[in-house]
Amino acid sequence: MVNCPESSATVTIDLKEVGPTYYFAPPRVFEGLLTSVMIRMEDAGAIKRRMFHYFMSVAQRVGPARMDGKPIGFGNSILYVLGDLLVYGPLRNNLGMSRVRVAYTAGEAIGPDLFSFYRSIGINLKQLYGSTETAVFVCLQPDNQARADTVGIPIAGVEIKVAENGEILVKSPGLLKEYFKNPTATAEVLSADGWYHTSDAGFLDAHGHLKIIDRVKDVGRIRGGANDGAMFAPKYVENKLKFFPHIKEVVAYGDGREKVCVMINIDFDAVGNWAERRNLPYAGYTDLAQKPEVYQLIKECVEKVNADLSVDVLLAGSQVSRFLVLHKELDADDGELTRTNKVRRGFIAEKYDVLVDALYGGKTSQFIETQVKFEDGRTGSVSATLRIDDAKTFAPVKAPDQSGAKLARAA
Repeated sequence: MVNCPESSATVTIDLKEVGPTYYFAPPRVFEGLLTSVMIRMEDAGAIKRRMFHYFMSVAQRVGPARMDGKPIGFGNSILYVLGDLLVYGPLRNNLGMSRVRVAYTAGEAIGPDLFSFYRSIGINLKQLYGSTETAVFVCLQPDNQARADTVGIPIAGVEIKVAENGEILVKSPGLLKEYFKNPTATAEVLSADGWYHTSDAGFLDAHGHLKIIDRVKDVGRIRGGANDGAMFAPKYVENKLKFFPHIKEVVAYGDGREKVCVMINIDFDAVGNWAERRNLPYAGYTDLAQKPEVYQLIKECVEKVNADLSVDVLLAGSQVSRFLVLHKELDADDGELTRTNKVRRGFIAEKYDVLVDALYGGKTSQFIETQVKFEDGRTGSVSATLRIDDAKTFAPVKAPDQSGAKLARAA
């Protein structure tokens, strides 16, 4: 039996009601579930909080290895069983995933810590990759080979190769024959020798796992400065930042520029809860977003991402040099997001050109006034003087050469 949620607002309730054995959802849903859990836990009593954080540290240390079938030692096994009784089991039940055998996510990159969290509490979360044109999926993570930074290996009968521009090409018996009555569109994606052009950029690593970086059209290059010529994948950077529960949306720029700068939307519920626990007063989203304490919180997130990027041989040059926190939430009604909540990077660059100029011009603050549309159809404006901060970047860490893993074929 296949079940779908009634709406995005009822996902948690529907999960508990259905009790699925196989679960499919995009990373955004897993992010939302985790954020709601963490908010509720911070509001719990002191004893429950300490117990939760203690056993979650145990789960994060040994849970993923246990899920992959690796030995974790007798002492850790006892601690994990106790944690499963007191924390992980009730948590899976609260998430509606007590009966889940395998949970799949696809559609965009998932944060490594988010991926690790679900696997650490006993939920067999995996990633897959494909599209309608490829008969749903072409790559899948085998048991004991689930990794946050890849989408798995090609399945039987599927061939994958990487073009000179970094685009992922697929060949398999399950490919589309043609688009209905649209030969022009068919010719654009299907070559004469049977390779399907995915429009995604990526590479196959030394273990044969496919790693997606971004859409081909969005991948750019840093120009000038210490990272001249380095690859820049905006969505990859944005997704790594959006893993943090305090960050809701990110817009990254850097193509053709000498450094990467980002504009950030805080998650109002998560940061509001964080501020209230610290007795930090605020008068609304705009006021909260510009608090020095909030900027420090976001800066720590940015610098953690930079440290992570520094060990990525391809994307070490994409580290974020400067950032600001926007004075309003990006909204589809204001044209800043698509109806599927994807950022319209080009539109935002034009609408907030004064902020982009300030980021790259070395300013430490910038006044902005923005027209907004309310749910009832009325229009108004929101204005603020936004603070602009620098972030610490890290020297690239040398990694093993992966140039030999550009092409792979499923066994």
